[in-house]
Amino acid sequence: MEKKSLLQWTMLMLSCASLSIGVIAGPLLAKFYFRRAGGNRAWLPAFLQTAGWPLLLIPIWISSCYNKKQGCHFQTVHVTLKLFIASFGIGMLIGMDNTLYSWGLRYLPLSTSAMVFATQLGFNAVFGYLIVRQKFTPFSINAIILLTFGTSVLSFNGSSDRPEGVSQEHYVLGFILTASAAGLYGLILPLIELTYRETSLQITYTLVMEMQLIMSFSASIVCTIGMVVYKDIPAMVREANASQLGQGLYYTSLLACAVCWQLFFIGVFGVIFLSNSLLSGVIIAFYIPVNQMLAVFVYDDEFDSGKAMAMGLAFWGFVSYLYGEYRSYVTQVENHESSLSDSESASLREDKPDEMDAV
Repeated sequence: MEKKSLLQWTMLMLSCASLSIGVIAGPLLAKFYFRRAGGNRAWLPAFLQTAGWPLLLIPIWISSCYNKKQGCHFQTVHVTLKLFIASFGIGMLIGMDNTLYSWGLRYLPLSTSAMVFATQLGFNAVFGYLIVRQKFTPFSINAIILLTFGTSVLSFNGSSDRPEGVSQEHYVLGFILTASAAGLYGLILPLIELTYRETSLQITYTLVMEMQLIMSFSASIVCTIGMVVYKDIPAMVREANASQLGQGLYYTSLLACAVCWQLFFIGVFGVIFLSNSLLSGVIIAFYIPVNQMLAVFVYDDEFDSGKAMAMGLAFWGFVSYLYGEYRSYVTQVENHESSLSDSESASLREDKPDEMDAV
């Protein structure tokens, strides 16, 4: 764990806040499309998860102005061809993952769809170890177990609240698609971290946001192709006209969904850049039970003992992870201070004149 400056800690906190907003509001608004807005498409919600990529120009511009310290002039960070190809390829994986998640959410209740977030933490840990040699502590392992088990509790009674009009076959299909999305997402996060490590360029926040722009644009292309093939664009117009909410609220909900999902990805990329992919997975898993609590109020979902247990375990796991990170940071600071003290002592011994020479 590297020692961070005040600016880095501030940026990490902002990234965590952005991730928190996105991981809570994104799924709720995506479900709003299916349950309240009268939507029935799958490619459109997948497209919305990265359609807000033009918003990335704002943090890129701000970061560029800060780095250049030459006034507010837009500065472009030029990525190498290799980095562009890697970012574009990961973006295509993100587009596929968004599609799997949207199809699963179409057939599953929101509480059951939490499986995608529950299992992604386990996949994240495995792939993180294999790809980037993610280091684990007893506290992080404890957090992974608690968060994974806690959020998995939400799915135990999933079949009992199967959405009305969804067949058993579609329910099983939704479960498989959601689990597949979890595995793919657990792979994507370490791949992003690996891209940061392997590039020959100096990794700055500006470059990270530009890489995210490429990935989001690539993912949007994948989903746009699907929308064109399955004629989601004309279907969207028909849904807006037929929506009981009215066209204005229908399109507003889509816009809000795109903005919230972009905040989610800004937070994910920022946390990975400033910390690691495991922390982003832990934050996502922590907020799943919170998301379910909000679903109780927004969609009148039933609140049972399983959800209460999930919230307790999630809080326990999250605190365990934070305490482990705090212990690691304190140990690092103590070792750093001890190293400085030893260096100063050695320097004083070298500068001290030899007593025999003085005589």
